[in-house]
Amino acid sequence: MKHLALLTDLYELTMMQGYFKTGNNETVIFDAFYRTNPGNGGYAVCAGLAQIIDYIKDLHFSEEDIDYLRGLGIFEEDFLDYLGAFRFTGDIYAIPEGTVIFPREPLLKVIAPIMEAQLIETALLNILNHQSLIATKAARVCYAAQGDSVLEFGLRRAQGPDAGVYGARAAVIGGCSGTSNVLCGQMFDVPVKGTHAHSWIMSFPDEYTAFRKYAELYPSACILLVDTYDTLKSGIPNAIRVFTEMRQNGIPLASYGIRMDSGDLAYLSKLARAMLDEAGFQDAVISASNDLDEYLIENLKAQGAKITSWGVGTHLITSKDCPAFGGVYKLAAIQKEDGAFLPKIKLSENTEKVTNPGNKTIYRIYEKDSGKIKADLICLAHEVFDTDKDLRLFHSLETWKKTTLKGGSYTMRELFVKVFEQGSCIYQSPAVMEIQKYCTREKETLWNETKRFANPHAVYVDLSDELFDMKRKILNEFSTGKID
Repeated sequence: MKHLALLTDLYELTMMQGYFKTGNNETVIFDAFYRTNPGNGGYAVCAGLAQIIDYIKDLHFSEEDIDYLRGLGIFEEDFLDYLGAFRFTGDIYAIPEGTVIFPREPLLKVIAPIMEAQLIETALLNILNHQSLIATKAARVCYAAQGDSVLEFGLRRAQGPDAGVYGARAAVIGGCSGTSNVLCGQMFDVPVKGTHAHSWIMSFPDEYTAFRKYAELYPSACILLVDTYDTLKSGIPNAIRVFTEMRQNGIPLASYGIRMDSGDLAYLSKLARAMLDEAGFQDAVISASNDLDEYLIENLKAQGAKITSWGVGTHLITSKDCPAFGGVYKLAAIQKEDGAFLPKIKLSENTEKVTNPGNKTIYRIYEKDSGKIKADLICLAHEVFDTDKDLRLFHSLETWKKTTLKGGSYTMRELFVKVFEQGSCIYQSPAVMEIQKYCTREKETLWNETKRFANPHAVYVDLSDELFDMKRKILNEFSTGKID
């Protein structure tokens, strides 16, 4: 589904018509960000930018779209004429896909006339929220697997074709070594993997014959599903028999092993490993599936399971324990006649929902010796920093929490890249497997304490002194009634 102009909430269009009728089309800044890490984790992984780029490039209203909107009876002809010639003309900055991210920092910044910036809100959040959620879940599952191969097997349980395809892409970005989703493989040039179903075994007179026929067809990718009848008494012995025949016939055992999809995976995998090793197949893969997630994999690892490859489906492609990412899109500034941006802020009785105003960017701060992340710093876009000088950091809500980094002890990297300039895309998305390599490097900058599942260490996202002072000044003006 490529043409997505109407992938929006109705109120985006009614607000657009309101701006159109009142002559209000000032240039504004919107920030997309999220407030809480999925699964109570210590970080998230950004994904979805490539589809956002495709969406913006193709953003226009067809005649059919206009006819449909006309039929709703709430849009006037002059506004529909405007939509007929609509194209995005603004600037977009974004954090690249595969970057580890943290709550409250902008993942994407839109600078555009308000009618354009308003229209794209829903689609941007739909894409960014879903794919970042699945990439984050995949990163957590792969962390639990401790370097073992993790395959995404969730297409049949995904919430529709798009969620299956783009979810699989996000899962590969997060660390999965491949997917069962053939369309995803074709679209994004990622590895596709798979074995066979229980129905293959059941369609033959006996299990041994089914295994032998499969091995004849796929000798270089021979993973046999051993739990159709009896894993220990039938499945594994028959698999060993087939592997032995392959070896005797001079067929290279390049990629071979067994898969288990039921039972006590820790217990069965240890016995399977012993049986395979005794038969001389020490390098045979032991793969497992069956409603796996990061918690179960971590638990199986703790029990000494001998599984070396994990097929993860439903819990990954749906992020079953945390089905929503929670990203939001908020107005941060309006451009004045002189070209300067007037900062805007959203207030709330919930402190964490008070937004950060102004035209901003984000710097990531690393400990120089270890290369690990110390903090992220949200600042105004014009600010510059000298890493040879001391840098004071403080929690923007609990301001008594502060630290000073000595000059020369840290490095900084700006996270935003410019993606669109005056409506033209100036950024080339890397191939998915390149994004995965980048994401792997990104995850290595996290402390292990941030990666753990229980009570992870929080990476602080701080405000620069200048941004903090601006925000405090605006809040004080609101409290005293002096705001215009």
